[in-house]
Amino acid sequence: MKRERTIMVSMLILQLILWLGFLVHQSPRFAGSLTGGILAITAALLMIVPPLLYSATKRLPYIKEKITKHISTGVLLNWHVYTSIVGAIFAIIHTGHRFESNLGIWLTAIMMLTVLCGFIGRYFLTYSSKEINEKQAELNLLATQYNQLISEISKQSEATHVVDSNLIGRAFNSFVGTGSIARDPKSLLSHQALYLAESIADLEYAIKTHELLKRRTARWLKIHIITSSIFYILLILHIWSAIYFGLRYLR
Repeated sequence: MKRERTIMVSMLILQLILWLGFLVHQSPRFAGSLTGGILAITAALLMIVPPLLYSATKRLPYIKEKITKHISTGVLLNWHVYTSIVGAIFAIIHTGHRFESNLGIWLTAIMMLTVLCGFIGRYFLTYSSKEINEKQAELNLLATQYNQLISEISKQSEATHVVDSNLIGRAFNSFVGTGSIARDPKSLLSHQALYLAESIADLEYAIKTHELLKRRTARWLKIHIITSSIFYILLILHIWSAIYFGLRYLR
């Protein structure tokens, strides 16, 4: 998980650096060149096919039954994540850092926002689920230990009082005012039970916190779905305009 996160963060940083390249570089003709066209087609395929395949597999039972026989949804999700980031990188290179049309600017902005939302949702949702599972297992273990301690405490006899048996000891205790020395055999177990109860309370609070984070992350994924829908609409318009004006240019 850590290695995967490192790779994705590195790719996102590369994407950001390439996007900021418009500050020092512009190539107005590159987007319409053969190389630019190949990059555009490759980027579109990478950002359309794997994501739609994953979404269909996740939400349509018939397709899920067919696909998961050969490829797990986890693998499809990884494909979706990596191909989307790589496709976004290719798309930025395809622009040649020429951001003049409103459609192109909005398409690039929504594309980067969609990739970022997907990464945040993917990372935090996985992190929250993992943390909840680990803390729940630890909570179950502590609860078992706590119940065992309570059972042992209930079996303990009443506290015994140990006093000095010789006359000199009793006289000394009476003189200094210490009285009898009391030792409670349940004291140590009671302290352990109290410590476990505090640990259980801390874990329960941590689990609730991670559950809240998980719910918020689920909302973030809804934002990712919305931005993805907007991105596909803008991408279709971009492809249509490229074909339309390209054919007009050929005429």
